[in-house]
Amino acid sequence: MSYAGDITPQQAWELLREHPEAVLVDVRTDAEWRYVGVPDTSTIDRRTVLLEWVSYPTGARNESFVDQLVEAGIVGGAGEEASRPVIFLCRSGQRSIGAAEAATAAGIGPSYNVLDGFEGGLGGDGRRGTSGWRAVGLPWTQS
Repeated sequence: MSYAGDITPQQAWELLREHPEAVLVDVRTDAEWRYVGVPDTSTIDRRTVLLEWVSYPTGARNESFVDQLVEAGIVGGAGEEASRPVIFLCRSGQRSIGAAEAATAAGIGPSYNVLDGFEGGLGGDGRRGTSGWRAVGLPWTQS
């Protein structure tokens, strides 16, 4: 594993609560944020950074991802050491692995992947939503 590790949504929430410098980065697409919802970290006085790992509908990887992490204030520019926990979340915990790996390779982190993401994998009925951030009752909002 080339990143700090996989954590459950509950562990992610605890890490955010216990470490004021920790940040949550939602790497899903704009369409997912708009139509499915986003984690709401405002109750613990945090922002959730929304930054696409891949674009919709092409699925092309965002080649500027690490630069955009820096622009979002996740870490300073070149030469500045990173030591802030960064938690990456996607729909089901797959795309966020790539984001955590890229961040780690750039010296950002420790970087974590949220298992089951925001909605979890497909259930027996072919639908999502039985696991992940929303399913365990963590705060979220929808526009």
